[in-house]
Amino acid sequence: MFTASGLGAMRANTAMLTLRRRAAARVVARPGRFPSPARVFAQAASSSSSSSGTVSPPPSSRARATAAYDCSCCPPGSPFLFRLPELARPASARGVSTSTRSASGSPAALASAVPSDVPSVASDLVAYLNASWTAFHACAESAKMLTAAGYTRLSERDEWDLKRGGKYFFTRNASSVVAFAVGEKYEPGAGFAIVGAHTDSPCPKLKPVSAVRKGGFLGVGVQTYGGGLWHTWFDRDLSVAGRVLLRRGKDGGRTTHELVRVDRPIMRIPTLAIHLDRNVNADGFKPNAETHLAPLLATAIKGELESSDGALESSDRTKTNENGDEKTKRRKKKEPHHPLLLAVLAEELDCDPGDIVDFELEVCDTQPSVIGGAAREFIYSGRLDNLASSYCALRALLDARPLAEETGVRMVALFDNEEVGSDSAAGAGGTVVADAIRRAVAALCRGSDEEGLHERTARNSFLVSADMAHALHPNYPEKHEGNHAPRMHKGVVVKHNANQRYATTAVTATIFRRCAAMEGIPTQDFVVRNDMGCGSTIGPILSTNLGIRTVDVGVPQLSMHSVREMCGTEDIDICARHFTAFFDNFARVDADVDDVDMP
Repeated sequence: MFTASGLGAMRANTAMLTLRRRAAARVVARPGRFPSPARVFAQAASSSSSSSGTVSPPPSSRARATAAYDCSCCPPGSPFLFRLPELARPASARGVSTSTRSASGSPAALASAVPSDVPSVASDLVAYLNASWTAFHACAESAKMLTAAGYTRLSERDEWDLKRGGKYFFTRNASSVVAFAVGEKYEPGAGFAIVGAHTDSPCPKLKPVSAVRKGGFLGVGVQTYGGGLWHTWFDRDLSVAGRVLLRRGKDGGRTTHELVRVDRPIMRIPTLAIHLDRNVNADGFKPNAETHLAPLLATAIKGELESSDGALESSDRTKTNENGDEKTKRRKKKEPHHPLLLAVLAEELDCDPGDIVDFELEVCDTQPSVIGGAAREFIYSGRLDNLASSYCALRALLDARPLAEETGVRMVALFDNEEVGSDSAAGAGGTVVADAIRRAVAALCRGSDEEGLHERTARNSFLVSADMAHALHPNYPEKHEGNHAPRMHKGVVVKHNANQRYATTAVTATIFRRCAAMEGIPTQDFVVRNDMGCGSTIGPILSTNLGIRTVDVGVPQLSMHSVREMCGTEDIDICARHFTAFFDNFARVDADVDDVDMP
């Protein structure tokens, strides 16, 4: 932990005032970047006339006003969206729009049907992703969803008073969240139907002492978190987000924590020009995570706040004057973080830089998550692994049938630190789920002295370990086992591994599939090639620690652990519906399956 010195705080205050002046002076209005429809039509007509010898007139202003566009997110006048208003819309499926462009480049009657409807759950996921830059923000957004749906927030520090038909949630470390809904027909020993996922993703995190100065630049020291594709973080518009500890004067010196997210790009990791690395395309880009991954915050001159190179030590020096008296001269201490960075944080938090006690910050990509693809069938975003699973689990819990006929407990558990092994108080390797089940059972069965109550609860429970899966990559099909190559839009993937890297068994896979089959929802299977290593999930960890039947599943995606990943919009809809079917149908399906341990 650190406390900004008086000098550092004064410098950061100066920087913050400078930032505010510059922000006030910015020009908001910008000239349009897209040509008008008339201009696009004229260009297309000119191209057509060069080959046909005829020129078609541009559309009238009224026709331009009534022309349809493929989506509201693209500005009117985009050449990719314009089409002739007089062309009749072809009969096609619901929610389908048309675009027209001939082989010569001019608008023509040749039309291709382009779906314009996107599953609402996919659009909602995009909003969730854009609000959830870090595990802390994802936990906060999840808490908002649950509160809005009528869930009661619990504290692990207080006694729990639970009732049948009640809906509850709690958080741990503000980065993991557990929510559960108790069936109105719950009886002691009834099982928990659980969907587990994780809130964290690979990223660079700021070091405790992040101030770096080299080559005339102010850099930010980072440590890599998880197994990221670090080369994808180069040449991106980056910023920071996370949790900040504050001791504001108005709070009487009480330490509080607040979430911060700087939306504007404030740093960048530039690549080395090819002229200085001629063999990079042949030998591959192999950055050193310690020396090459530090983002640049500003030039030292522009920063105007960095200490000189000679002020890097904090030791005292003793000198003797002419009279033999010793005098101690204290060298200036190096600031742990650049005052300019503290000023940016203070501006976002509306506090003084000196109020900042400590923080946990991540480097984040500022490019928003979006619906993409020519047919609007993809989501382009960071952190799909594994916020997509987390969001689908929450939506399923909220969308499941009423609790009137429910005999068990429905639960969603979203953990932190999965990307680094799950061994933490807020991770799946900790006690968060075990504590939640034990305390919930104790509160619901208060005064009960039934034998083996907790053990029977565990044996009757079922866990869906939800983490993203590897979709077949069309440019690298050889990386998949031929009979187990998941495709997009084909259903949630059931993961299998003979070496227990996944916790799936034939029994758990069957139960999970049957829950979906009752609603007409498809599934697919994944097995890693024998000549490749296999990742793992929270499934084996929780199955081992809790003794609960577990199946490992996931939504197929591409570019896993890249700063920018992609998955299918339909897959998000399928996943949310599959998890909902699990909550709705598990009790009936499980009752129809023989106990494997009884003859």
